[in-house]
Amino acid sequence: MNKNEPALVLFSGGQDSTTCLYWALQNFSTVHTLCFTYGQRHSKEIEVARAIANNADVSFQLLDASIISKLSVNSLTSDIEMDQEKPEDSYPNTFVPGRNLLFLTFAAVIARSHAIRHIVAGVSEADYSGYPDCRDTFILSANASINLAMDEHFQIHTPLMWRDKTAVWQLADELEVFDIVRTQTLTCYNGIIAEGCGHCPACKLRQQGLENYLKIRRV
Repeated sequence: MNKNEPALVLFSGGQDSTTCLYWALQNFSTVHTLCFTYGQRHSKEIEVARAIANNADVSFQLLDASIISKLSVNSLTSDIEMDQEKPEDSYPNTFVPGRNLLFLTFAAVIARSHAIRHIVAGVSEADYSGYPDCRDTFILSANASINLAMDEHFQIHTPLMWRDKTAVWQLADELEVFDIVRTQTLTCYNGIIAEGCGHCPACKLRQQGLENYLKIRRV
C-alpha cells in the first residue's frame, strides 16, 4: 500500500464493499468509487451506494453494465426464485457468470483514465457460496491478464479475501464504522436496508456473522 496514491473501489453499498471503502480511506491518499447497474433485482442498492459515498466524501461513478443481465439466466438478474441453500454439485443460482471479471475489466479501464493503479474489491473466498470469481486464484489471474492487456501495473486489493462474515464485522469495528455498516448498508437480495428481510441467503449470512461477532465483542 502507498498512502500517497489514489484507489478505485468497486462499490455496491453492501456490507463488504462499504467495509472496503473505509479500509481504502485509511490506506490511500484519495478514494474513488465505481458502482454498476447490471440489471439486478432492485435499484435500491444504487441509491444506498451513492448516499454512503456522499457521506464519506468520495467521488461516485455509476456505470451501465446492463448487458450482463442478457448473457445468462440467474436469480439476481432474472425473475426466478433464488436458491436458499448452495446445491451440492454446483453454485447457487445467485451466481452471475462473468460478473466480477467484467467489473474488474471496466474498473481497470476507468482507473487507467484517471492514472489510478490500485483497485479494491470486496470479494471473499471465505463466503458460503464459493463463487469461482471470488477466489484468490481468479483475482491473481485477472490482475495479471488485465495488466498484460493494458500494459499497466494495476494492483487489485482484496482485504476481505480470507475473512468470513464474522471477521468482516470485526474489521468494520476496527475501522470505526461498525454502526454505519450495520445501519446504512444494503446486503439483502430483496432490497431492504440494514437488517434486511432476514430470509434470503445474503441476510442469513450477514446476520450469522453479526451474531458471532457480537458474542466476541462483549468479551
